Amino acid sequence: MQSKPHPRPHRSDQDARMDYDAIAQHFLMPAGATPPLTEPQRTPARRLRDACEAVATVGWWSRAAAESFLALDHEFFDGYVWGRAASLGSDVSAPVVVAAFGVFDAAMLTAVFERARTISTHDAILSARAAGAAAGLAAATAAVDMTLVEAFGDRLLAATDSLDGLGRPLFSGLRGLPVPADAHGRAWRAAELVREHRGDGHIGALVAAGLDMAEANVLTEMWLGYQLGEYSATRGFAAERLESAADALKARGWLDAHALTPTGRAARDEIELATDRSQQALIDQLGDDLSTVTAQGNALTESILRAHAAPSDPRKRAAG
Repeated sequence: MQSKPHPRPHRSDQDARMDYDAIAQHFLMPAGATPPLTEPQRTPARRLRDACEAVATVGWWSRAAAESFLALDHEFFDGYVWGRAASLGSDVSAPVVVAAFGVFDAAMLTAVFERARTISTHDAILSARAAGAAAGLAAATAAVDMTLVEAFGDRLLAATDSLDGLGRPLFSGLRGLPVPADAHGRAWRAAELVREHRGDGHIGALVAAGLDMAEANVLTEMWLGYQLGEYSATRGFAAERLESAADALKARGWLDAHALTPTGRAARDEIELATDRSQQALIDQLGDDLSTVTAQGNALTESILRAHAAPSDPRKRAAG
């Protein structure tokens, strides 16, 4: 059974604001020149993914969304973890969450998840998450025509409704939740469904490539133009674990001292294409509407970025 939340010292509103402001300053605000991004191939599935990423993640990056977690006495990261994992059920075990998330250090994620679900109930975190995401998206896209918001959400929800959930735990769990009634909530949920659908497919591609969690992170960060550990260290991996992962990639001939080899880049490109292929049913469902939906998502994304409600670093957005 899920342990019941227990009281802990309540943080002041000022403490909560400081929590979010520190996170926003680090991840959301531009800091000098825009970092270079090694652009992934612009396939239809990747274009859809990039158009949905900021819309989906406004559910934790926006101030309203983050403060919905903080109001329950969560910290930012444990609110994100429990909020996302809650779609898997109230009594989901930590090993299942670790496996489904796929790209965080297992010991770190287990500790955060186990702590988080003692702070708020399953129903409370899901309710706060939905309300905060809708409010965050509405605030960040206030200048966007509501007909665009409605059309984007409705078309994606229709396209994802009939997809096969085979091998897709986070997508299937999320699809089993009630859909928000308001337009911004529906648009957020639709984008999040696309994100989890792709994420589940991507985990399958990583497994098929014979990679473990740390190796997958190092491979992706090098593929996008990060330095070793610059991104993967934020996933809870110790420096020595990342060095071990780098050594494993070097043994495959995928990595030299400082960058991916041509063989390594080709291998990561193939993982990306396998991920794209895992979404072909969604692309087929959208059909001739794909370009329209992608353009709508891009318009929402531009507004979200202007509002500083998604990471300013394009590498971070590309990595997910």
